[in-house]
Amino acid sequence: MSLTKLHVKKGDTVVVLSGKDKGKQGKIISAMPKKGQVVVEDVNKVKRHTKPSMKAPQGGILDKEMPLAACKVMLICPACNKATKIGHKQVDGKNVRVCKKCGEVVDTAK
Repeated sequence: MSLTKLHVKKGDTVVVLSGKDKGKQGKIISAMPKKGQVVVEDVNKVKRHTKPSMKAPQGGILDKEMPLAACKVMLICPACNKATKIGHKQVDGKNVRVCKKCGEVVDTAK
């Protein structure tokens, strides 16, 4: 798969649109544009049986979040608190993401 631009970024709050976790909300832990996937906090969890290692000396069964397709999540606007599509606009010479429902800028200054 080629490099695609995702509509969501790391740190965004999203809602899952389909699958076993439909309707769940969470924050994006990591985004993988090359694969078109995102990892969402407390969503799509699986159990992994791990051998003892330096990181986990006890080993055992661990819960782990697995990636899901970015097209299956929708951004929640911080201003209107609704799931929304994203528009793009230029503000002060910078491209920013804009909520389609309320028109507020979604990108926060870092």
